Amino acid sequence: MTVAIAALVLLAAAALLGTAAWRSGEPAADGPEAGFARDMGAHHAQAVEMSFIVRDRTSDPAVRLLAYDIINTQSAQIGMMTAWLDQWGLPKTDPAGPMRWMSGHAGMAMPAPATGAKMPGMATDAQLAELRKASGKSAEVLYLRLMTAHHRGGVDMARAVLERTGRDQVRRLARTMVSGQLSEIAQMNAMLRERGAPAA
Repeated sequence: MTVAIAALVLLAAAALLGTAAWRSGEPAADGPEAGFARDMGAHHAQAVEMSFIVRDRTSDPAVRLLAYDIINTQSAQIGMMTAWLDQWGLPKTDPAGPMRWMSGHAGMAMPAPATGAKMPGMATDAQLAELRKASGKSAEVLYLRLMTAHHRGGVDMARAVLERTGRDQVRRLARTMVSGQLSEIAQMNAMLRERGAPAA
């Protein structure tokens, strides 16, 4: 009987150690991968929101096509990052607040709390309200300027996670974001110049 109990205890201990070893390969709840997935998901959500707003505030084909591209690309990436958090068994929000994982990044320039923005490049509530009221060329220029700043913040976030993770899936997506958003920044600055506005 005692031998049987001892054997069960050893088996249970081995199972626990195996689980712990398996778990140790997954990102931590407060790690950079989880922080990036949560915060970039929220960051992307605002880009999608702004793109839906401008879609309804202009009839310009080039701006509407850019908005559609951003809606589709960033919605798909939100889905991917949400799936990671599910796969890792981690919460979708950080009770301690956003952006902790990015602390110390050279490109990190957090806006002052008075602006109302919580992450790099995020538009404030006042800026979103202004976009909702604008129309035609005014809406196009404001959207392009806000989205350029938004993309620059997104590039900073993606570069920060590249400095902090060795996970291939996270690195692949972050590199895609950097190249894609830098390309769109160049495109949006050209579109601003076409509308007689200075580059952002």
